[in-house]
Amino acid sequence: MKQTIRKFFDKNKASSKITPIVLVVALIIIGFISFSPSMKKSVSKEKASTIAEEFINSYLMEPGSKASIVSVTEEYGLYKIEVDITSSVVDSYLSKDGKLFFPQALNIEEINAEETPVANEASAPVAEVTNKNDKPVVELFVMSHCPYGTQMEKGILPVVKALGDTVDFQIKFNSYAMHGEVELIEQINQYCIMTEQENVYFDYLNCFLVAGDSSSCLASAKVDTKKMENCFAKTDKDYNIISDFENKVGYQGNYPGFNIYKDDNVKYGVGGSPTLVINGQTISSNRDSASLLYTICSAFNTQPDACFAALSSASPAPGFGTGTTDSAASAECN
Repeated sequence: MKQTIRKFFDKNKASSKITPIVLVVALIIIGFISFSPSMKKSVSKEKASTIAEEFINSYLMEPGSKASIVSVTEEYGLYKIEVDITSSVVDSYLSKDGKLFFPQALNIEEINAEETPVANEASAPVAEVTNKNDKPVVELFVMSHCPYGTQMEKGILPVVKALGDTVDFQIKFNSYAMHGEVELIEQINQYCIMTEQENVYFDYLNCFLVAGDSSSCLASAKVDTKKMENCFAKTDKDYNIISDFENKVGYQGNYPGFNIYKDDNVKYGVGGSPTLVINGQTISSNRDSASLLYTICSAFNTQPDACFAALSSASPAPGFGTGTTDSAASAECN
């Protein structure tokens, strides 16, 4: 039973597009049990937080991982609970008496609308850039823990390696973060590594994309952590990222701001992770390395020999890991 529940929770936490609309089935169940005397004995929000955290860590989290409760509010006659599960923050629900837990609510209409274009994308033509120059400027906007952002990063890094200094490639971050404080911290760290220790950034990122294990990747990539920490402190002070997160200042809807690349986000109208911009042109590309190579090379006035490299046409799977997927997905975190 524990494994079955955990699989359900893992499946839901992997999706970044789920919205907090309570399942019809859950409402029906609550409708039936609301007449029970026990349902009229509500526990406090503090008690609900304790119950939920103990249950999640006992039955839903993998060994070695720990969830924490971000907030408890009331919605649809239930306690709505924001759960930080390390890789993201998800909304769960608990009945007022603390006896029924709903790992996550699913909006059926949004999921159907989201999945339909993904199925059709596999046969979409490879994208081409109309704005051309001698050295294309390639900007990839992502959220560090968005599964679709990491998917695009895994696809584009072999392309960047093949093209070398014939392109100006930069990874930038969206102006808001959907995956909690862990994402804010990771993005500041990555910003500091890429700006002050550029020679080890791709080693670090390639490692991080495998399992999302920042600590081990800092060591394996030989990142100067003292230098990174000093940069972190200065950057955080300049942009008030963590303090604004803690004080709920500058949020975009439910999500904290991340303003390091805010001007570029506004300039290109960045609305999700990933967003690919080449020579100032926003491009929708398939996420396998071969397609991305073709797309980026279409931005050259004269293509270098590296544009004819044989790269994989298999789309990386969303999220961390080294797997692939049959679908050339177009989903994003927004």
